[in-house]
Amino acid sequence: MKIQSIAGFATITKDPKASAKLYKELLGLELQAQEDYLFMDKFPGSNHFGVWPLKMAAKACFGTEEWPEEFPEPTSTVEFELGSPEEVSSAVSELQANGQKFIHGAITEPWGQTVARFISPENVLVGLSYAPWLHDEKAG
Repeated sequence: MKIQSIAGFATITKDPKASAKLYKELLGLELQAQEDYLFMDKFPGSNHFGVWPLKMAAKACFGTEEWPEEFPEPTSTVEFELGSPEEVSSAVSELQANGQKFIHGAITEPWGQTVARFISPENVLVGLSYAPWLHDEKAG
């Protein structure tokens, strides 16, 4: 077996209205509806798939290996790639102005990625990201 790409990623929500507001209104994704299921076919591909231990996610978000009780434990993560570190900061400001609370604003990780993270209504750890290597001309 040779996996070639991520065929799809979907969050599972108990609050479809809150999720629709986040993904359609605040993030501006052009999602279609099929009954209560929202989707977007042919979404530009994912450049990464991982299995991230919770203690590593906690370390990245909070600087400790323990996930704080005041935040729901995420069951998955998705990152939306933006065009620059400045766009990440701008997106944070825009979303905060619309009431979105962040775990942390735009930070630059030791490996060079700029990322800001929040928890979605479905307890998905959502990142707004700029990874320079994804924009390198050689990356094609």
